[in-house]
Amino acid sequence: MAFFSTDALNPGVRKREVFGWAMYDFANSGYTTVVITAVFAAYFVGAVAGGADWATFAWTAALSVSHLIVMFTIPAMGAWADRHAAKKRLLMMTTVGCVLATAALGLVGPGAVALGVVLIVVSNVFFAWGESLVASFLPELARAQAMGRVSGWGWSLGYVGGMLALGLCLGYVLWAQAQGQKAEQFVPVTMLITAAVFGMAALFTLVLLRERAQPVTGARGGWRDSLRQLQRTFQQARRYRDFMWLLACVAAYQGGVAVAITLAAIYAEQVIGFVQQETMVLIFVLNIAAALGALAFGYWQDRLGHKLALGITLVGWVATCIIAALTTTKGGFWYAAAIAGVCMGSSQSSGRAMAGMLAPPAQLAEFFGLWTFATRVASIIGPLSYGAITWMTGGNQRLAIGFTAVLFLIGLALLMPVNMARGRAAATGETLPAR
Repeated sequence: MAFFSTDALNPGVRKREVFGWAMYDFANSGYTTVVITAVFAAYFVGAVAGGADWATFAWTAALSVSHLIVMFTIPAMGAWADRHAAKKRLLMMTTVGCVLATAALGLVGPGAVALGVVLIVVSNVFFAWGESLVASFLPELARAQAMGRVSGWGWSLGYVGGMLALGLCLGYVLWAQAQGQKAEQFVPVTMLITAAVFGMAALFTLVLLRERAQPVTGARGGWRDSLRQLQRTFQQARRYRDFMWLLACVAAYQGGVAVAITLAAIYAEQVIGFVQQETMVLIFVLNIAAALGALAFGYWQDRLGHKLALGITLVGWVATCIIAALTTTKGGFWYAAAIAGVCMGSSQSSGRAMAGMLAPPAQLAEFFGLWTFATRVASIIGPLSYGAITWMTGGNQRLAIGFTAVLFLIGLALLMPVNMARGRAAATGETLPAR
């Protein structure tokens, strides 16, 4: 517990509570690492869909449907959670939903494309809802000047959780392959392992994390009032121009991050020639790099400035895409993966901390709902454009990964107008000092 420094925390916040909050990153990272990135994605394309030309597009389309659902529900859910002080209650419900849907993925075998699509949509919706709700606790826990490092604590611990889930799955896969089992036999078991790790680790969060918000006086129970509040927020949010610029930036660069998360295993196996156990080792090492990147950049972000730290990671992402598109060897792809790992952890942690800095304290779940809206837009734009380019070019994934660099360049351009001091003043109602 000494790792969590109390000088980074708001008054009254105990270290064990921050540990509980960070453990949710630990818990849910197994889902993205095993299901979305390393195992189920390639299994869906190669085994469930039989390696058909449309398989990668079907995978990205299923994820896009889940992101659309999240886009049109999470802002209102955030508004309702703020009005009724129900962030933790909703977090518990979304956690149970994602764990059960992940376990149910073990029922998906070769040819069961429809079942696989439905369960991916359901599990990913619950995952995204939970991710947004737990992120909205960050400004309640961390001081403004330490938002980057506290976000980095959670994100780095998250990659440790991803490595644990992936390591357990990799150990089982190697044992199963030694017994002569095929993917349709051992992949379902990895879904059960992932669900179990998620559920058990999330218990720390649900036990230790406090609901500090107070219900709005006179708040009614219906979603209609929450939608009205959301409408007022959209009108009000226009005054938060730096937060809006950040959302635009996130919608661009997170599209590229989503490509790395959802399609790295597919690219490694189908373009570079990795076999499944090599892919799992690759993702495992990528998580180590991501954990170190999130932790180190969390501290650097507070010292260098949020904007500069994020900009550095976006330049690294551009280099990653170029190397991945041009390399023809496994060794070359390992270089791209190493850079991607460092940038993945740091860019996502930086974005969450910046949203926490620019969100009004009384509307945290609501504004993080808008942040999640932007990330889901990105998660549609990135993978779906990748899948469409691959489909239209007869399977040219090198061209698709090259196009992904453009998303990071757009994100870099949209980051330039963000003024963190002005945005923080707008969120807190403070007056900027005269120059």
